[in-house]
Amino acid sequence: MTRAGRRPLLARLGPLPWLAPAVLLILGVVVWPVIEMVATSLRRIDTTGTDHGPAGLVKYHKLFDDPRLPAVLGWTVVWTVAVVGLTMLVSLALAQLFHQNFPGRRITRWALIAPWAASVLMTAIGFRWMLDQVAGVLNRLLLDLGLIDHARAWLGDAGHAKPWLVLAAVFVSLPFTTYTLLAGLQTVPGELYEAARVDGATTWQAYRRITLPLLRPAFLVALVVNLINVFNSFPVIWGMTQGGPNADTATTTVFMYMLRGYDVAESAAMSVVNFAVVILMVIVFLKVSRWKGAEN
Repeated sequence: MTRAGRRPLLARLGPLPWLAPAVLLILGVVVWPVIEMVATSLRRIDTTGTDHGPAGLVKYHKLFDDPRLPAVLGWTVVWTVAVVGLTMLVSLALAQLFHQNFPGRRITRWALIAPWAASVLMTAIGFRWMLDQVAGVLNRLLLDLGLIDHARAWLGDAGHAKPWLVLAAVFVSLPFTTYTLLAGLQTVPGELYEAARVDGATTWQAYRRITLPLLRPAFLVALVVNLINVFNSFPVIWGMTQGGPNADTATTTVFMYMLRGYDVAESAAMSVVNFAVVILMVIVFLKVSRWKGAEN
């Protein structure tokens, strides 16, 4: 075919040649694993990896009959809401602080990146060592101050461990969220605040009527990304408690990993449920974003 004949063909393809690598990548790293995950959940596979044939929905029935699942689901909801809620509130305050001019602002901004730059698993292990009953620095400090009369196993039971898990998760989530909100704050024109002051608006009124509405796009992005990340979070819980004792601190993601040692197909079924929840989150985000766009 002549060069003149090839040009109309490329023109008809439009952007497809440029999108093809990205589409192939998505098919390879997202779609194909999902297909394999669903297929695995419908098989009888023992812990050695031997496939004993189709199982239908037996593994899903087994999963939903597991007496530990209701507690795992409940803790997953509490964990996600608590971590995301606290992260957004603290990040709003930090973003507002870093948006001001004060001595040492650059250094404090760099310091905030540290939890983000470090490995999440390494941070979780650091928290676990800090809370260790024998050699942990927290017990040593509280004993020296006379606030406790004996060393405590802070991660030994779910009642004590859960608040520390939430604290560790918030700690590693703050950098991304704070910088996302800070970027949103820096897009707000300063002239709007000048006009508000001229009109006699208080600082809180200016924040509520100017800052928050204009910060909404950045806030929504940070919120959804945090929801997905925290819901799927694995290193924090696994590094500190490994979901124990008896799955009392396990979220659905950690519970899925725990199941793989007993029943690979049931673990895959838990993965399918998790994937469905994430898809639901994305759909809600898209609907909310479209509604906000139509409103504007």
